[in-house]
Amino acid sequence: MTPAILLSFLLGYFALLIGVAYFTSRNSSDNASFFIANRNSKWYLVAFGMIGTALSGVTFISVPGAVGKGEFGYFQFVLGNAVGFIIVATVLLPLYYRMNLISIYTYLERRLGAYSYKTGAVIFLISRTIGSSFRLYLVAIVLQKFIFDAWNIPFWLTIVLCLVLIWVYTHKGGLKTIIITDTLQTVFLLLSVVLSIIFIARSLHLDIAGTFEAVKNSSYSKIFFWEDFLGSKSHFLKQFLGGIFVTVAMVGLDQDLMQKNLSMKSIGEAQKNMFTFTGVFVVMNIFFLSVGALLYLYAAKNGIAVADLKTPDHLYPEIALNHLNIIPGIIFMLGLTAATFATTDSALTALTTSFCMDFLHFDKKEDQNDPKLVTQRHWVHIGFSVVMVAVILVFKAINDDSVVNSIFTAAGYTYGPLLGLFAFGMLTKKAVADKLVPYLCIASPVLCFVINTHSIKWFGYAMGFELIVLNGLITFLLLWVTGRNTADQTKF
Repeated sequence: MTPAILLSFLLGYFALLIGVAYFTSRNSSDNASFFIANRNSKWYLVAFGMIGTALSGVTFISVPGAVGKGEFGYFQFVLGNAVGFIIVATVLLPLYYRMNLISIYTYLERRLGAYSYKTGAVIFLISRTIGSSFRLYLVAIVLQKFIFDAWNIPFWLTIVLCLVLIWVYTHKGGLKTIIITDTLQTVFLLLSVVLSIIFIARSLHLDIAGTFEAVKNSSYSKIFFWEDFLGSKSHFLKQFLGGIFVTVAMVGLDQDLMQKNLSMKSIGEAQKNMFTFTGVFVVMNIFFLSVGALLYLYAAKNGIAVADLKTPDHLYPEIALNHLNIIPGIIFMLGLTAATFATTDSALTALTTSFCMDFLHFDKKEDQNDPKLVTQRHWVHIGFSVVMVAVILVFKAINDDSVVNSIFTAAGYTYGPLLGLFAFGMLTKKAVADKLVPYLCIASPVLCFVINTHSIKWFGYAMGFELIVLNGLITFLLLWVTGRNTADQTKF
């Protein structure tokens, strides 16, 4: 796989997306299309497209790579994800539809107050920017290593080129375009992972039954970990509970994935979307873990020194692009590109939507489709692209861990206060000290960081993905202690 072939493939891929964007936005590129796709999305398209958005390049590369250190233990987290998706579908979606929301953080304004509302929106902007930047960083380091280093193109320019291409096909149609492009990209993603299994299995001279047995009998296939609850991050309860609360926060309290659900005609269609998506999500993660096991078996058989790789995230691209033939290499790039850009384009649209609704108050304007507001939206879209470039460059300078761990660790700190805010609003009738809320939502992650840093020394307890539960609980308690016993007269 030469850099020229890979670059040609990448440009052809974006040409296809730009073509789709042209046809979906040529008759409608106003704010209503950009923010909520005119509330006319088909649930089956959204369900299918959300797979690519939720899985991302993190799942595509980091989950297979992490199999070498944690076996199939990640699947414990996935089972928690599935429960979290069901909670989102049955608890949060009915609330959002009842209130007819565009930005889900408007709930906080109506229930808790203006400062709480702005705080929730800011938390989302920070959280989604960091999470999406991490995800784009993952694919960018692969593109840099296997394509752009051949022409001595600097890493920052690689990031800029990626975001410029994303902006080109999303800036007009927004969500209306993304629902179609994400569906297309999910097809590529699913095709890629299935074909990857087939190609790697053939390289190991395995048929379908043999592949299943090889994965099952390998040293990587252990799923459930019950040993050492205090000292191990891989214990089932930690992974499972972390999966539930990470999903509720990163999906149900996140404007990105909820924006797609709110673009449908009814709550019934939105729930069908979530239930369908949940089933496919679980199955796809089994495939990705199987890819990981096969990659390590392939590396062992062919003398590939996994320990020499800078990070486990490099294992999949190393084998696909340097050890298999051209077709598997192209299939890998197809899946990686589809997974990552399906996440990034969606995130940029959600960030733009949240800022326009929550801070520029487009929803309170007499005509949301005023050309001046459309122009303003374009500048917001560009602004978040620039911010994402900066975050990626900072992350590149400091990262020393597998990206999958970095994302969920960051989520534990950033999404925790959001979890606490929504839980307080929905589970209590107390009023908050609204002006104190921003400070409480800063104090909670700081306290979490201190506890996480010293948890082994103080309690002999290793904190895992359940960090987000602790963060949300601390936020909830701070809101409770500082709140007032005045009952909220409005029921949601």
